[in-house]
Amino acid sequence: MTAISLGPRPSRRDNLTRRIRLLVAATITYNVIEAIVAITAGTLASSTALIGFGLDSVIEVSSAAAVAWQFSARDHAVREAREQRTLRIIAISFFALAAYVSVDSVRALAGTGEADHSIPGIVLAALSLAIMPFLSAAQRKAGRELGSASAIADSKQTLLCTHLSAVLLVGLLANLLLGWSWADPIAALVIAAIAVKEGRDAWQGKGCCAPTAHTPAATTEGTCGCAEGCSC
Repeated sequence: MTAISLGPRPSRRDNLTRRIRLLVAATITYNVIEAIVAITAGTLASSTALIGFGLDSVIEVSSAAAVAWQFSARDHAVREAREQRTLRIIAISFFALAAYVSVDSVRALAGTGEADHSIPGIVLAALSLAIMPFLSAAQRKAGRELGSASAIADSKQTLLCTHLSAVLLVGLLANLLLGWSWADPIAALVIAAIAVKEGRDAWQGKGCCAPTAHTPAATTEGTCGCAEGCSC
């Protein structure tokens, strides 16, 4: 029985690796700017939601930096060896984000203070809602083809930032237009629950679509060699 390799060719693998490096660099750059603007605007408006969003951006940077560290290795075997440690860092980032958002949401619901309106915060949330889905989708696509669980996990971190952007935008607009101070923390608690799930999946190495090294010829074309619990 002939064995065939489902993994990408070395030249394609190198191209995917370079693409992931560029996407991670773009994510880090944007999140650094996002963190500075959000924390500054949040401090001026006394908005815990905006400050929390800025701190989420800091966590995003740590996650993307972990993937950048993994893919900085030129040798494929070294990148493979770094995969598990990178997944652990990403998982911890998810858990830290969930913990902060939960505490911040409970404090907001307890009425520890009302935030002022923030037009810069609304603009930032709208921009992030437009930009982050494209970065996430591009990295997830490259990660799946390459079979990198860490790249896929980091793309989920970026996608979670998209959800947080939507939550922040709705909360800031509700505060501005309707005076609903409770809308943002309620939705943020849902995001925290999602972050816990994604963190657990990253810790367990789920969500990957790593190609199987060798598969019998009888295997149908397009079949994915995912581990149990993975979605292809």
